[in-house]
Amino acid sequence: MKHRHRRYDLIAFDWDGTLFDSTMLIARCIQNACRDLGVAVPSDEAAAYVIGLGLHDALRHAVPDLPAERVNELGLRYRHHYFASKDALVLFPGTLEMLQALKQRQHFLAVATGKNRRGLDDALAQSELHGLFDATRTADETASKPHPLMLQELMAELGVSPERTLMIGDTTHDLQLAANAGAPRVAVSYGAHDAGAFEAHEPLFVAHSTRELHHWLLDNA
Repeated sequence: MKHRHRRYDLIAFDWDGTLFDSTMLIARCIQNACRDLGVAVPSDEAAAYVIGLGLHDALRHAVPDLPAERVNELGLRYRHHYFASKDALVLFPGTLEMLQALKQRQHFLAVATGKNRRGLDDALAQSELHGLFDATRTADETASKPHPLMLQELMAELGVSPERTLMIGDTTHDLQLAANAGAPRVAVSYGAHDAGAFEAHEPLFVAHSTRELHHWLLDNA
C-alpha cells in the first residue's frame, strides 16, 4: 500500500466511552442485572472498569464471585437493561465533526469494540456515524481486548502496518490492545478509566475532551 502524506493511514476507535457517552449507562446496566439475580452489586468504579472487554469477560471481572454457570444468565439481564435504555445514548459533542474531518483527509477509520455485533450495528444505525467507518470488529467475532487479534484483523483487512495505525480509547484495555499489536495509541480521559492509569501504557497523548482530541489529530495524525 502506498503511504499517504500523513503519519497514520488507519485510525481505530474504541466505541463506548470514546465516541459514545455511555460509560455510566453501561455501569448502571451491570449493576441492575446483578440486582435482578440477587448477587453482589459492583461499585460504580468496578462496573465502569470492565467496559471495553467482551461482555462475558466483563461480567466475570465485575462480579468475580458469580458462579460460572450464571454468567450467561447475568448477560441476558444486562442486555435487557441495556437495550431498554439505549435510546438515551448520545455521541460526545464534536465526535461527528471530528470523524468527518478525518475522513476528508482520507484516513481509514475503524471501530474496535467490546460490544457485540448486534449492539454495534444498532448503535451505528441510530447514530449519524453509519457509513463513516471502513471496517469494524466486535468482541463476539474475534478475541476480546487486550488480545491484539481485533486490531490485527482490522489492519490486515485494510492493508495497513502497525506503525501506520493509531488506536484511540478510554481504557487501559484499549491501550494494551494497541501495545500488544505494536501500534501507537492515544487515550481519552472522559470515559471509563482514570487518566492516572494511562501512563504505564505509554500513550502519545491524553485528550480531555473530543475537541482536544480533534485538534491533536489534525496536527499529529
